[in-house]
Amino acid sequence: MPLINLPNFAGDLLDEFSVRGTERVDTPIIQPAEPFLDMAGEDLRRRIFMTESDTGASLCLRPEFTIPVCLQHIETATGTPKRYSYLGEIFRQRREGGHEFYQAGIEDLGDGDTAGADARAIGDAIGILSRLVPGKALSVTLGDQAVFEAVVQALGLPSGWQKRLIHAFGNMMQLETLLARLASPQPVTGLNAHVLDFLNRGDEQGLIKHIDATMHATGYSTNASRSPQEIARRLREKLVLSETRLDDAAFRVLEEFLSLSVPLADASAALAGFADAAGLKLGSALKSFDARVAALAKAGVDASKIDYRAAFGRPLDYYTDLVFEVTVEGSSAVLAGGGRFDRLMTLLGAKNHIPAVGFALWLDRIETARAA
Repeated sequence: MPLINLPNFAGDLLDEFSVRGTERVDTPIIQPAEPFLDMAGEDLRRRIFMTESDTGASLCLRPEFTIPVCLQHIETATGTPKRYSYLGEIFRQRREGGHEFYQAGIEDLGDGDTAGADARAIGDAIGILSRLVPGKALSVTLGDQAVFEAVVQALGLPSGWQKRLIHAFGNMMQLETLLARLASPQPVTGLNAHVLDFLNRGDEQGLIKHIDATMHATGYSTNASRSPQEIARRLREKLVLSETRLDDAAFRVLEEFLSLSVPLADASAALAGFADAAGLKLGSALKSFDARVAALAKAGVDASKIDYRAAFGRPLDYYTDLVFEVTVEGSSAVLAGGGRFDRLMTLLGAKNHIPAVGFALWLDRIETARAA
């Protein structure tokens, strides 16, 4: 028997899933931990309840549904496009509320019309919540990681810095820390003088030989997880990153982009104006953004009721483009959240690229909103 009672609106929710042509799926509560540890992001990783099998394999209580649904789709070799819905318990540590609670949602796999699928996901989340919390004005916030990635790439930063900034997308505190380091680089400390000499002279082969000799002399080479070549590459990258400085003009461009916050109906023009003024070519990212706005209009979703924030992201590492959240106006409690995760299926083992988008509904928060 579940510890948390299923909310009384669960029947309405399942009706909504049925009307939208989804297939209801369930996944095991005990899940392999590795996919979540590798792909879900730091925020979720530290909230997972871990355990072990009798063979020592790392397991966890199901902390969310997207990864389990995708794994099940791959394991059953089901074709696409496919729309799945789910309703069940998840388990994660929370600062407020219970650690075991219900979540529901839709995962839309394999639709090649990414703009249309994005619009459908946002429209479905709004439509379902409009039924579950009638009479409440909803607020939708939308971000786009692909546009942020395009801006970072256009600024010409080293790939290591690009990865750091993209990884921090959606976490404004972490982004500001990284930007401060870019504005005022700090020298690398603690490096062996011989290592630093090899790096400064650009003598990669000499550095590899030095590392290899040191590893053999200390006995570290017998159980090392990294080769001398990989260690040398990481040290070189660390030095390059420490010496990289974002010039004042580029710094202002990045700050200006992150400050953009406009109604979605005005976002395409605002982004185009920003790119022109900054002299950045954002090409395909802006084209995809504009296609999504057009698809939302075609689906009857009022873009003037959606806010676009350039710095907005969600704390899950597998998102690639669209991210969005829905709240009741005047409340910070997220009732629905989702986005696009086009790389996840391949990372989980799918043989072919499968575009994917979805969203989750927080049933305990919806119940609180209904009571209010």
